[in-house]
Amino acid sequence: MELLATTNFGLEAIVSRELKALGYEEQRVEDGRVLFKGDWLAVCRSNLWLRCADRVMWKVAEFEARDFDEFFDQIRDLPWPDMLPAKAQFPVRGRSTRSQLHHVPTCQSMVKKAIVESLKRREGGNWIEETGPEFAIEFSIVNDRVVLAIDTTGPGLHKRGYRIVGGLSPLKETLAAALVQLSFWNRERPLIDPFCGAGTIAIEAALIGR
Repeated sequence: MELLATTNFGLEAIVSRELKALGYEEQRVEDGRVLFKGDWLAVCRSNLWLRCADRVMWKVAEFEARDFDEFFDQIRDLPWPDMLPAKAQFPVRGRSTRSQLHHVPTCQSMVKKAIVESLKRREGGNWIEETGPEFAIEFSIVNDRVVLAIDTTGPGLHKRGYRIVGGLSPLKETLAAALVQLSFWNRERPLIDPFCGAGTIAIEAALIGR
């Protein structure tokens, strides 16, 4: 299966290095994400150990679409009943850049409708119940090329769980970890952050150096 780790623009090389350290050498680096090959164990390991990625997504399709009919049909024909459990909630989010299908809210609605049409084949009836666990669907359209993915992360990976109270304008934990790694700091060297604010860089360095 093909997975993708999303990140801030400019941090792709750091995430790529983290993935290689986990043993995932087969990669393709793009703006804001790193695609890599893996299995369900890779999903678990990357969500657990990547410190600079925002999310880990399961890429389920990639195709070209220049009109809504083509867009809808290709999404509807995917095996969604095999990918989403019964009663799954599947909110849709996305973005579009330099593409014929540029109106994101309309694209979101089309993705939702296409998946519902596909799931009706399994469920029967005229409506789909969404009372189960959440499987967020994300699409990106760049130069008329569509990538569809299912979120495997849930709350973003920057939500480490160690902070009870945040300071004013706290630095995102994934970005702080990336700054530490960009500095090539290691546990044998002192780390000094005189303007530490909420201490995010120091905390991330301590976690990296464990």
